[in-house]
Amino acid sequence: MKLNTEIKNYINKSVLCWLATSSAHNVPNVSPKEIFNCYCTDKIIVANIASPQTVRNIKQNKNVCVSFIDILVQKGFQIKGKARIITKADSDFLQMEKILTEMTGGDFPFTTITEITVEKTKPILAPKYVLYPETTEQEQIESAKKAYGI
Repeated sequence: MKLNTEIKNYINKSVLCWLATSSAHNVPNVSPKEIFNCYCTDKIIVANIASPQTVRNIKQNKNVCVSFIDILVQKGFQIKGKARIITKADSDFLQMEKILTEMTGGDFPFTTITEITVEKTKPILAPKYVLYPETTEQEQIESAKKAYGI
């Protein structure tokens, strides 16, 4: 499944994503990730900076879910797919590393990358948009700024 322009835009506007994994024994783990981006037309890549549990879980169970939102607009996407751990021995590593290193400025070293092949996408909306459909994005932004003290 391809990542459309709207999803790519939300990835670019999001400062964190949350990567959900599960062990072989179905023990869940959700971990925030700061360095992530699109790759090719159907993949999301994530730098494994401080992610030992995430990496262990993916090696046991490739099913993952990643979510990200624009914190002010409070809209985003949930992506489900299959993950694999990319190491320096993989042919795509250098190209992926370049994309992610540009985001970190080299400040966050990593030796592996999680590659997620997208299988299913679903929009995420703040409940206010559902309960009060007349809510505009600008109203939501103002409400979020007030809540966050911005």
